[in-house]
Amino acid sequence: MKTFKRFGLTTGIAASLLLAACSNSSENTDNGESAVGDGQEITLSYVAWDTEIASTNVIGAVLEDLGYDVTLTQLDNAIMWESVATGEADAMVGAWLPGTHGAQYEKYGDQLDNLGTNLEGAKIGLTVPSYMDVDSIADLTNEADQVITGIEPGAGVVAAAERAVEDYSNLNDWEVQTSSSGAMTTALGQAYNNEEPIVITGWSPHWMFQSYDLKYLEDPEGSFGEAESINTMARQGLKDDMPEAYQVLDQFNWEPADLEEVMLAVSEGDDPEDAAEEWVDNHQDKVAEWTKGVIEE
Repeated sequence: MKTFKRFGLTTGIAASLLLAACSNSSENTDNGESAVGDGQEITLSYVAWDTEIASTNVIGAVLEDLGYDVTLTQLDNAIMWESVATGEADAMVGAWLPGTHGAQYEKYGDQLDNLGTNLEGAKIGLTVPSYMDVDSIADLTNEADQVITGIEPGAGVVAAAERAVEDYSNLNDWEVQTSSSGAMTTALGQAYNNEEPIVITGWSPHWMFQSYDLKYLEDPEGSFGEAESINTMARQGLKDDMPEAYQVLDQFNWEPADLEEVMLAVSEGDDPEDAAEEWVDNHQDKVAEWTKGVIEE
């Protein structure tokens, strides 16, 4: 059962939530697991990246099946971090570290419980179709009209792209154009279908690597950093208030292929909530690892 809620966060968070708040809540299930949550309300915040839409809906579905009243709230990246740090949201599962969200972690890290990695091997970088005859950022000249197609302003991968423009002398005349994740993938699809050059701010896991033959450009200057992990962050006090939910969040861990399976379904038109529920239904062995010690075997 899907409902929609509206709630307020202090200062600038409240304005964002008036536009962004949405909720996924479920009534008690008949599988015996509902007694765990007993209708307690839990709020998960996320940024509108394909990765975080998928992962947040999946962990939200698991918590719903345990009987929690789950609210999923889409926010801008900085406000997502602030919402958990101030306790207005309970947790998020989309902290890219150490590089992409390094600035946010430095600002808010001591106000959060870092539950550790939920996915290893994440990566960001300038990405191009494999048909383009360029393999390194240092080799770029005038491809794609000297435009890097980015996503939302303030995203870590956009900041890294802007840093690359400063780091590489051959990019002095290049521009990073920000838009949105959806607009970027639309532009990629159009260029790819016409075999036109395009340079994007890419990251993985992402369904676009399953849909298109793409490659990361080598980054000899290290503007985009090394491989990253995606971490789970919880508000301080959640462990005492909802210990079972905290334990599930702490045990949440999966592989890039798992995440990409959900992302691909959403990209092909499935509702994120439906795609998440289907993944949960089809991967009960994985879910059992996340709920171990929370429900009776």
